[in-house]
Amino acid sequence: MGGLEERLLYQDDQLKIMMRRNPGSPEPLAVALIGEIDATNSHALAGALASCRQGSYIVVDTGELTFIDVSGLRVLAMPTLPPSQRWIRLHNVTPYQRRLLRMMGWYYEPRAHHLPI
Repeated sequence: MGGLEERLLYQDDQLKIMMRRNPGSPEPLAVALIGEIDATNSHALAGALASCRQGSYIVVDTGELTFIDVSGLRVLAMPTLPPSQRWIRLHNVTPYQRRLLRMMGWYYEPRAHHLPI
């Protein structure tokens, strides 16, 4: 991982949530989602993300997700909040994930996140 520290936030049979940070930094660099998110673990995802939130937003890397359903998309897109209040910033969004977000009417707006992950 090129000197990054990783900490496991959550794991079940389908999903692993890892917090990645630079050594010595108290704030997470990103939270990586690995595997599948559905109704069985989306509540755990919401709790894990809230538990490591520091500052105005948190970067969530979705590049290693192999599946996500609407319950998971709701957690990540925060569609009930105005854009200015959404504290999750998506990174590494796959074309499939982007398509799902658009189909739901929750438009993904890429932001520049230059992360070494």
